[in-house]
Amino acid sequence: MSTSGGPRRIAVVPHTHWDREWYEPFQTFRLKLVRLIDGLLDQMEQDSSYTHFLLDGQVAVIDDYLEIRPENEQRLRALATAGRITIGPWYILMDEFLVSGETIIRNLQAGIRRGAAFGGVMAVGYLPDMFGHIAQMPQILSEAGFDGAVVWRGVPSAVDRSAFRWESPDGSSVRAEYLAAGYGNGAALPEDAKALVRRLHAHLEEFGSFLHDGDPLLLMNGSDHLRPQPWLGRVVAEANQIQGDFELTISSLPDYLELAPERDLPHWQGELRSGARTNLLMGVGSNRVDVKQAAARAEQWLERMAEPLSALFLPTTSWPASLLDLAWTLMIRNAAHDSICACSIDDVVDAVLHRYAEVRHIGQGLADQALAAVAASMASAGPVVVNPSARERGGMVEVVVPAAGEIGPDVQVLSERLGLPGSMTLDGPTVLNMLGLIQGARIDDDTYITDVTLAEDETGLDITIVLGAEPRDGVPVEEIKRELFTRLTARPDTEVRLTLDQPPMRRILARQTEVAGFGWAPFDPAPLVHPVRVEGDARGAITLANGLVTVAIDPADGTFSLNGVGGYGRLVDSGDYGDTYNYSPPRIDHAVSSPDSVSVAIVDRGPVRATAAITSVFTWPDRVDHDTKARVGSRQVSVITTVELRADESLVRVSTSFDNPSRDHRVRVHLPLPEPAATSQAECAFTVVQRGLTAEGRADEFPTPTFPSRRFVSSGGLTVVHEGLLEYELVDIEGSGPGGAGEARALALTLLRSTGMLSRLGMSTRPLPAGPMTPIEGPQLIGPIEVSYALQVGDVDPYQAAEDLLVPLATTVSFGGGDRAGRGSALTVRGAEVSSVRREGGLLEVRVFNPQSTPTFVELPGRTGWLVDLRGGPVVPFEGGFELRTQGIATARLAGD
Repeated sequence: MSTSGGPRRIAVVPHTHWDREWYEPFQTFRLKLVRLIDGLLDQMEQDSSYTHFLLDGQVAVIDDYLEIRPENEQRLRALATAGRITIGPWYILMDEFLVSGETIIRNLQAGIRRGAAFGGVMAVGYLPDMFGHIAQMPQILSEAGFDGAVVWRGVPSAVDRSAFRWESPDGSSVRAEYLAAGYGNGAALPEDAKALVRRLHAHLEEFGSFLHDGDPLLLMNGSDHLRPQPWLGRVVAEANQIQGDFELTISSLPDYLELAPERDLPHWQGELRSGARTNLLMGVGSNRVDVKQAAARAEQWLERMAEPLSALFLPTTSWPASLLDLAWTLMIRNAAHDSICACSIDDVVDAVLHRYAEVRHIGQGLADQALAAVAASMASAGPVVVNPSARERGGMVEVVVPAAGEIGPDVQVLSERLGLPGSMTLDGPTVLNMLGLIQGARIDDDTYITDVTLAEDETGLDITIVLGAEPRDGVPVEEIKRELFTRLTARPDTEVRLTLDQPPMRRILARQTEVAGFGWAPFDPAPLVHPVRVEGDARGAITLANGLVTVAIDPADGTFSLNGVGGYGRLVDSGDYGDTYNYSPPRIDHAVSSPDSVSVAIVDRGPVRATAAITSVFTWPDRVDHDTKARVGSRQVSVITTVELRADESLVRVSTSFDNPSRDHRVRVHLPLPEPAATSQAECAFTVVQRGLTAEGRADEFPTPTFPSRRFVSSGGLTVVHEGLLEYELVDIEGSGPGGAGEARALALTLLRSTGMLSRLGMSTRPLPAGPMTPIEGPQLIGPIEVSYALQVGDVDPYQAAEDLLVPLATTVSFGGGDRAGRGSALTVRGAEVSSVRREGGLLEVRVFNPQSTPTFVELPGRTGWLVDLRGGPVVPFEGGFELRTQGIATARLAGD
């Protein structure tokens, strides 16, 4: 009870937490959702005492329901518009660390946009079951007009109240309600009023320390997939009548927050990643690496290729809104925490992978369409290089050019194809059969039909097919096939004289000269200032060097050195008796880090690209015995590590591939730090966060030494950029560093984590289960594995390194005839990182962020427009650019384009 003189106010918020797919597939859960909402609509229409229901803060469940019950849309809209059912603000309750910052924003915008049809979304940043929270979430919520959040996992022990002031690195803040007992602290309330009052007293006995004198208590009446309790209105009224310690009301979260304390709250800045009070479950970052890679590739194609290239190079009237909306819907649905986290049954993960594949296919198709538009608009013929990054940059490109003249010293030849001038005479039926084999302009990977001419006389039909190494937009292959079919069926006995015209071609590598940000340029090989060379051979040490970095491969153990620091690429295989939520070592582990044999082969010798392939044969244990908890058996595996160095670059690219034969294990690559370090700096949504060696933990979950990074992590003078390898740990701790914690000598990057259980009981790192204890085969990932990352030593711009690895220069081929100048830029943005370029309402919209510790001026030369909030509302006009605060995020809508 309250000691302030009156009864303590109890806000009972009926709700359900709806995991759309998890330990059952989506459609199975949807059947239950339909029954739940059917009953909820009846209940609320018939019982005025059941005043409110929170439909889990995600608008997707409304669409899921209405696909099956479209006839109930008006009933649902009426209750939502009246405020009795609250929805949103999110479209999906997503994971925050495993998806891009842009996906988080688009998710919120999609929820707000769809929720407008139902009277608007709940004005609270509801984040009930995410596995921790990103540092920039308060700023995102503030930019969308929200001043409050509700959180559970990740809140540190320093927060000792049911509410705190949560601040982003830029200074934006929200009042955060802390669900100290979780989002189900009021689940399954008793039907008897006296029993309800006893439960309230017991709850305050356990969690009352989080409430100050007079603070109201938030009671979340619901949990995973629970239906509403139909007697709730009655039992709440009866409880108020029989006692004076509590004043209970059925409430909404916004109504509760109107009563909740605002003054003298604890303060926390940055991410919420503590396991001090509840499980953080951060092993989800390393399970199912295939899902994490698929997500990374889908993000790159959608965010960094399809959307910006379409916005910048297609006419406004050709903006592919429907396809992009579909791709974003698929991305957002996959962002659900049980989906991207892959802590689900195999049927669910198969669906997740399929959705990511669809996004990638849409992204690739739209990017190709935009590049084709660039090619078609060029005045001059020849290869064209397009830069999808805001940075002006050069880089390695692969193009096909005529095989004429001598090869210069700055070009590397990959292959040559002889020309195919010549003719043959065929009969009509043979040509008709050949027509059925031609499906579009593509003949094979390096051959496309670029032109066809037909001529006919009394002696027969002449067909000339011109072949090229790149596609040519607008070749009417199907029309030509129909024309040939008509002619040949009219004259079945005619003679056909077929001429193939393919000039000799050469596929080459070269370093392209600088291309403007979001710009284009003709293929123009740059003189190599630092060509790469290979020294040594497979019988001894092999060195790749370009004057900026030297990579020396040790044939004894398969590792390599960077500028004299050895031991990079050391693979460590150890047991994992965990589950999809957490890594846990077996009781008797056996780690393997030494190969049985090593061989090295030179793949490319420069001068543009040098590549060496290291084949290391290991003997790994087969599995963990579930009775003895020891690794048993043996499996031999060949691991191929490819190390690549390019001219004029200090970024060392690495790929690792093997056919995984083992179960219940974790494979990590250990990467020495040039300097000992006690902290790491990892990319997170719209910022870089600094972390120590471990996060807070407790007996229920071992303090977490592994952390996620979006695309890169830096520590001790080493920067690691990766594609979907989200988990890292600072290892080889020695001595006593700052704060007495010691310092790391290496960074371990998780390449694979295999497990056979969705959740497990009795793990050393987390004794209690985090979900159903269901055996699943998929997370073992038996079969082919291929992962990639890159290393750079020294003072590095990690954002530039990430773009160089993951968003390379694109190429296309022009046949001339357009009016576009040889070089140019569609958009210039300087002074900040670019998160998004798209069209909204026909206008270009650019989202930028400043991850630096000082303010910046964002330059948009020649551009005017408005800064807008995340709802699209104008904030302030600008001309030529605008100031952006430290760690700020800004969205600019450009006028007249």
